[in-house]
Amino acid sequence: MGPVQLVFIAVVGIVGLVFFITMFAFIQLWIQALLSGAPVSFFSLIGMRLRQVRPSVIVLSRINATKAGLKITTNELEAHYLAGGNVPLVVKALIAASKANIPLTFKQATAIDLAGRDVLDAVQTSVMPKVIDCPDPNRGPSVVAAVAMDGIQLKAKARVTVRTNLDRLVGGATEDTIIARVGEGIVTTIGSAETHKKVLENPDMISRVVLQRGLDAGTAFEILSIDIADVDVGDNIGAALQIRQAEADKQIAQARAEERRAMARARETEMQAQVVEMEARVKEAEAEVPRAMAEAFRNGNLGIMDYYRMKNVMADTSMRESIAGVEDDRNPNKPQQQ
Repeated sequence: MGPVQLVFIAVVGIVGLVFFITMFAFIQLWIQALLSGAPVSFFSLIGMRLRQVRPSVIVLSRINATKAGLKITTNELEAHYLAGGNVPLVVKALIAASKANIPLTFKQATAIDLAGRDVLDAVQTSVMPKVIDCPDPNRGPSVVAAVAMDGIQLKAKARVTVRTNLDRLVGGATEDTIIARVGEGIVTTIGSAETHKKVLENPDMISRVVLQRGLDAGTAFEILSIDIADVDVGDNIGAALQIRQAEADKQIAQARAEERRAMARARETEMQAQVVEMEARVKEAEAEVPRAMAEAFRNGNLGIMDYYRMKNVMADTSMRESIAGVEDDRNPNKPQQQ
């Protein structure tokens, strides 16, 4: 026997061994399905392999569904598998919903699974509601702070009991929306209270008002109850705002007073400049008086007696002003008598 024949025999043996192992696996699945009451034809198993579908996943999932009393065909399971869905998880969710008398169709379950939601967790949440902390300390502030109408700040914590609404799970808002809406309702309720004492006396008023707002609309959950876990008194925000407003008014008044002082100084400087200008004009005019008198003497318009008469009037006026103290008032550089 030549080397070529030996190689051919070896290849045929390997192919035969692989075919036998594959056929044995198919036969095992076929027998298991047949004995479980969920028969699958042998050619269907071969077709699954050719369509890149794991036959064990489909067969075992169908067996579980059949044992639970669910009627699901292999074609439906294959279609969901080829769409990228989690077939075993969907079957488990359908079984859990059936046992809990929760209406859930195969179409709804596959849509929820393909939407990226955990369909089994959704069913379990429908059976056993869960509690959501508002606000969630792992995602932000640990309390919801709001200010009553009397200016006192209150810090509240709430716990929201919800269960999954399977009809709105696809396209419905998540837990973050519930937390945000409940927080908004708490702030609105506290803010509309006349005094913080009313909220402290009746914390359940927050729950009643928030529940009446229908906060679960458009979400994937149904709110069962809202319980106020804790309410603490915070800072006196009203007093702090009044202090800040008073400080701001003070600064504005100081700025306006400074503006008025600056305007007064500017007017004073302007008036001093005008006085200096007037004094310069007076001196200039006084310098022209001797020239005008000389011109009047030359032209005969002023006589010697007129000149002496004018000098007497000026001397008399100067004496009267010195007696009345007018000169001291007109001369700011001269020290005043005490």
